[in-house]
Amino acid sequence: MEVHSKIDQLMKERKWTRYRLARESGLSSSTVSNLFYRNNVPTLSTLEAVADAFGITLSQFFCEEGEAVDLSDEQKQLLHQWSLLTKKQRKLMLALMKSYRDT
Repeated sequence: MEVHSKIDQLMKERKWTRYRLARESGLSSSTVSNLFYRNNVPTLSTLEAVADAFGITLSQFFCEEGEAVDLSDEQKQLLHQWSLLTKKQRKLMLALMKSYRDT
């Protein structure tokens, strides 16, 4: 897997700029820019910050499509709460989540 491509893919899915990635990850703008412009291989701590910003674990970051991965505690809580919702509530929640993504 190409790390830079994966970061770019995750940014596009969220409609994030490099500035937004820096802000969400707590990394400096120059660190994020260097990932792309200099094609630097990120350190483990940088990758952890990037994955955390995206709300995923490192194993999820490196996971290929369709592979099973462990969920973070936060993701487990979200799935548990999701399972308690009615079908109508789930539909409304998805619409709400999509509206946040579009902003």
